[in-house]
Amino acid sequence: MTGVGIVLFTRDLRIHDNPALWHAVHEHDAVVPLFVLDDAILGSTYNRPNRAAFLAESLHDLDASLRDRGARLVVRRGRTADVVAELARDVHADAVHIAGDASGYSSTRAAALRDALDCELVVHHDSLFVVPPGELTPSGGGDHMAVFSAFHKRWQHSEHRDPLGAPRSISMPRMQAGAPPRAEEICAGETSPDLAPGGESAGRKRLQSYLHSQAEDYAELHDDLAADGTSRLSPYVHFGCLSPVELVARPGVHPNLVRQLCWRDFHAQVLAARPSVTRRDYRPRGDRWRQANDEFDAWRAGRTGLPIVDAGMRQLLAEGWMHNRARLIVGHVLVKTLYIDWRWGAQHFIDWLVDGDVANNTMNWQWVAGTGTDSRFNRTYNIESQAKRYDPNGDYVRRYVPELRDIAGFAVHTPWRLPAEQREAIDYPEPIVDVAEGNRRFLSARGK
Repeated sequence: MTGVGIVLFTRDLRIHDNPALWHAVHEHDAVVPLFVLDDAILGSTYNRPNRAAFLAESLHDLDASLRDRGARLVVRRGRTADVVAELARDVHADAVHIAGDASGYSSTRAAALRDALDCELVVHHDSLFVVPPGELTPSGGGDHMAVFSAFHKRWQHSEHRDPLGAPRSISMPRMQAGAPPRAEEICAGETSPDLAPGGESAGRKRLQSYLHSQAEDYAELHDDLAADGTSRLSPYVHFGCLSPVELVARPGVHPNLVRQLCWRDFHAQVLAARPSVTRRDYRPRGDRWRQANDEFDAWRAGRTGLPIVDAGMRQLLAEGWMHNRARLIVGHVLVKTLYIDWRWGAQHFIDWLVDGDVANNTMNWQWVAGTGTDSRFNRTYNIESQAKRYDPNGDYVRRYVPELRDIAGFAVHTPWRLPAEQREAIDYPEPIVDVAEGNRRFLSARGK
């Protein structure tokens, strides 16, 4: 063991199965756990109140776990490379350990760190993904795999490392740590009233609850909107409060959830190879998107007059989270029925989702829009059928659209069939679009 190592926490806010922390503790005499509030992120369109609240709770929880082991979380603010380089000089660090990531920003940050540091930078690419970006490549050449089924097959048969234990104790140099930030210090603004609690402790508690009560029924319930049978682990995976490697190795985790983690790795390797997909179509379709601001505002507010869509959008505003099936439905309505640019929808999701992962959010929106990796670019949905299939009794709609709680039966799926006076009495809007007509408009624009 040698000298001092710095662990630069980024999206790995945990002590269990954290390669950067584990290697630092086992390779250095003393360790400085560090988190930097990077000015580049704080000033970006990615920094939003919901994620700031979750991040603040996660940092406080991480600090508590480190204290239990004899250390503390050092918090600094500024340009990451400058802050880390200065601290490394102050403590005479031999190495800085950091988790590898997939975004263009993370690549730029790593390059800046290498230029600024007088010591070694150790990037642990197995921290945030089961299979790191770039590890699986096409057999015929190329920088990434573009077909999920082929990626999934190889991903399943690839070697995954074993989860690492949490350190029992951490030796830390004497220094001024600084208090973990409050949410408003990261991003001021109104948050969703029903946000999930942040932090590794909350994430592990949620995982245990899922394993004990929901895992066996995951396949049957994960698309059932009213049952709310999904794991709701995505915010904790996004912030690294839970390790995807540990989830895959954990007995009792349903194969369908493991498949979702594979999708996450798939999207990460696309983003790592093509950073421009956050702004440009992965597969351009020549779209001339409608500039329909009033319709977009109605969609954002959950006032489209399409109950299943409004329920999903209001769940997003209330919880900073949305059911996976609802994400698919509301995305379809925006980009195909309303024919509004997927980037508008992607940014709105980033504005509110606690699990707003750049790779997953971008590539899922592009998949829905038909500009991503999915080859069925002209696929359209019957929204009424989707509602009847995944919320047959209207319980999900009634949960999030209180105006419709006393509307019985089939009318929950098609309120435009209500008499005008009844619709006015419950203060619920007429549909902003005829779904069939909107879908035909989309198909015509795509040349079909």
